[in-house]
Amino acid sequence: MPKGCQVFLAHVNTKEAEGKSEKKQLENVPIVRDFPKVFPQDLPGLPPTRQVVFQIDLIPGAAPVAQAPYRLAPSEMKELLEQLKELSDKGFIRPSSLPWGASVLFVKKKDGSFSDVYRLSRIK
Repeated sequence: MPKGCQVFLAHVNTKEAEGKSEKKQLENVPIVRDFPKVFPQDLPGLPPTRQVVFQIDLIPGAAPVAQAPYRLAPSEMKELLEQLKELSDKGFIRPSSLPWGASVLFVKKKDGSFSDVYRLSRIK
């Protein structure tokens, strides 16, 4: 692979069967293990601006999602603020005043961590 080229890896897992406790880690994927310098532990931020213009074509007549925010428990609010700060620091997100947005709904996973569910991602 030529130096300076960008490489992307997608790893798809099947849904775990009930009762299985073995958690799959990206580090256990053979290609990731064989080339650790190619796959950083943490993403540095968004990729540089490309010459190709990207846009998302909305469904004609689709209205912005308007919904009151969910109430969050103090632990959920703390988690939300930490995730937003981390994503903002990495440059993945930025403040916006656009009418489109996504509510955050945290679901507690078995291991005690939170997973968020996005209503905006269900728009087709």
